[in-house]
Amino acid sequence: MAPIDLLPWLPIPAAFALDALLGDPRWLPHPIRWMGWAIERAEPRFRRLIAREHLAGLAFALTLILGCWALAALAVGLAWRLHPAAGFAVETVCLFYCLSARSLDQAAMEIHGSLAAGEIERARGQVAMIVGRDVSSYQGDDIARATVETVAENAVDGVLSPLFYAALGGAPLALAYKMVNTLDSMVGYKNPRYLHFGRAAARIDDAANFLPARLSVLLIGLAAQLTAGLAAGRALHVARREGSHHASPNAGYPEAAFAGALGVRLGGPNIYHGVLVDKPFIGKDLGAVTVDHVVPACRLMRRTALLGCLLAWLAALPML
Repeated sequence: MAPIDLLPWLPIPAAFALDALLGDPRWLPHPIRWMGWAIERAEPRFRRLIAREHLAGLAFALTLILGCWALAALAVGLAWRLHPAAGFAVETVCLFYCLSARSLDQAAMEIHGSLAAGEIERARGQVAMIVGRDVSSYQGDDIARATVETVAENAVDGVLSPLFYAALGGAPLALAYKMVNTLDSMVGYKNPRYLHFGRAAARIDDAANFLPARLSVLLIGLAAQLTAGLAAGRALHVARREGSHHASPNAGYPEAAFAGALGVRLGGPNIYHGVLVDKPFIGKDLGAVTVDHVVPACRLMRRTALLGCLLAWLAALPML
């Protein structure tokens, strides 16, 4: 087989390697920012066009998701028809933009560095950039807990789910998933503005992450088995016992697996947009999170991501 014939097999591992190398440089144009711009521009138009908020929100979400998939499919398809090398390059770059393992690891490790240096105010500002809760009263262990929770949850949203959809439908489907995820992060709130309009976006995001979140438990357990000092059996046990103990139908599963692997208690009450949300604890019988748990949490995320990449690549091979 000629080397050029191997190119359709390589975008998933190549994109993963590119993310590990570059992360998310601020100087690079990023499709997620374009998605955010499109969401902001489209929202008032759909609100004007359709009077009933829940129908307007459904049409808004479906139009943006399908439009994103169609544009990506057109660009990737044209590139592959132009030349295999062009197709490989375009698909790899598109998939690279869907992954965020390196940037997640960097953000968490920057918080760890601030906490280790005793710079609580700086760490509080850093964690506020990656969580949606009120952290103004957080102290060191609270910040460490929020960091570990974010690493666990975003191991799915930012790595495993994009890989899952890349395996099923290449870069176009992975980018469509990122539009789903971006919609949920921008309009999927239960507040007066978005309670009805954002409901469809939130439900689509729940459905999109349903399988990846549950598959993540097995990958996290295997990654824990391969990582010294972590407990694979306890990861699976806590995920099975407490994965559903979360306001989100999906986020609890990776959080519970991380809690079990690290031997820590996650979750609990938090303030979101000025409202106290009484979330249950996950890993309720385990110890408190400290700054020392951030590094192994990042190590666990990286190994889970690598296993996810390998699985997605193997799953995609028969479809090529």
